[in-house]
Amino acid sequence: MRGLRSTIVLLVVLIGVGAYAYRLSKKSPETPDTKQEKVFASAQADKVEEIKIKSATGDTTTMKKVDGTWQIVDPIAVKADESEASGITSGLASLNITRIVDENPTDLKEYGLAEPRVDVAFKGSGDKDYQHLLLGEKSPTGSDLFARRNNDKRVFLVPAYQESTYNRSTFDLRDKTMIKVERDKIDSVEVTADGKTMQVAKSGTEWKITKPIQARADFGTVEGLIGRIESAKMKSIATSEPTPADLKQYGLEKPAATVTLNVGSARATLLVGGKSDSGDVYVRDASKPIVMTVENTLADELKKGADDYRRKDIFEFRPFNANRIEVMRGTQTLAFEKVKGQGENAQDKWRRVSDSKDADKDKIDGLLSRLSNMRATSFQASTAKTGLDAPAMVVVAKFDDGKKEERVTFGKTDSEAFASRPGEPGAAKIDMTDLTEAMKTLDELAK
Repeated sequence: MRGLRSTIVLLVVLIGVGAYAYRLSKKSPETPDTKQEKVFASAQADKVEEIKIKSATGDTTTMKKVDGTWQIVDPIAVKADESEASGITSGLASLNITRIVDENPTDLKEYGLAEPRVDVAFKGSGDKDYQHLLLGEKSPTGSDLFARRNNDKRVFLVPAYQESTYNRSTFDLRDKTMIKVERDKIDSVEVTADGKTMQVAKSGTEWKITKPIQARADFGTVEGLIGRIESAKMKSIATSEPTPADLKQYGLEKPAATVTLNVGSARATLLVGGKSDSGDVYVRDASKPIVMTVENTLADELKKGADDYRRKDIFEFRPFNANRIEVMRGTQTLAFEKVKGQGENAQDKWRRVSDSKDADKDKIDGLLSRLSNMRATSFQASTAKTGLDAPAMVVVAKFDDGKKEERVTFGKTDSEAFASRPGEPGAAKIDMTDLTEAMKTLDELAK
């Protein structure tokens, strides 16, 4: 009997919902014209200059366009999120009425419009009064929202997914950039974490590690770090005016990590503190009091050591720009030079310097490819027990029409292979197979 009663109750509910939906649909049948009607026929996204939003949480936020950029002017004065503002203005200009539900409603409560959950008011250039988009409850199917505009009596439907565009709190609408800096002008970056400091500086178009070692830096890794810091967005605001006790609570009295981006004599420093209950971390721009939270992945990024930022490519040349390769093995030296092809469609050749004989192009290409693709799998601070004190071979490569030259020394033990470059500390561990195969090809080319 209990199961039967439950079934009857469920059936009654379904009939009630169906009847309600049917009653709403009969008030105004769907027509092709209403499907195409815009909510605000005259609205133009680029002409909107002021927006006021009352969200479902009760937040009321006013934004104004000042000198071409959006600013929140109430309840706080901060820069607005341009993408949020753009989404709202574009949405208002393009929003269509899905269907008219009630031409002359007698009770707005049944639509959630007696006291709308969301009120989006906006003014365009030259407008004296606000236009309003009023959003109520969802329709019985859940795919639409009941809505009204201005003082229009009609109740109509708009797509429910549009709510996320307009139902925005003050925090949602503010710019969440944590630290501002002109990225293309950054000339050095310093990271301190776990008591260790790593610094990179720009030299021309390249990055170099300057602390705690002097070494080439991997361009992509450094730029990735800068991009990660630049694009990091605050997830919440812990406090706008922290006390010393707050800073201690948030782990910012003695930050776990700091990162400084330098542009000439100007600098921007981000302080990273402890974890919040949600697993995010507390951060603060050193030039401002506000304490924010950000995803913990940023803190993990700052824990990388200098070796993580070192360039892993053993050579900088590439097969297409190499002009000369010279290899010393013990007392023997083997050198090859590229000779430009003569005549139309003639291919370049490689010639052995010692006897001016043409070298096997395929073997030379294979050697160049093997050398240029060598990468460090790890680094060690000392050259001890690397075989570099009695090199297996030394390679000098000239490239870019002979304008650049690099020298790499190789050493090996019974099971491991290493490489070192002048001016860089320690040794780079490489794949033993790469060294072995390169030496085999050299033996073939020497015949």
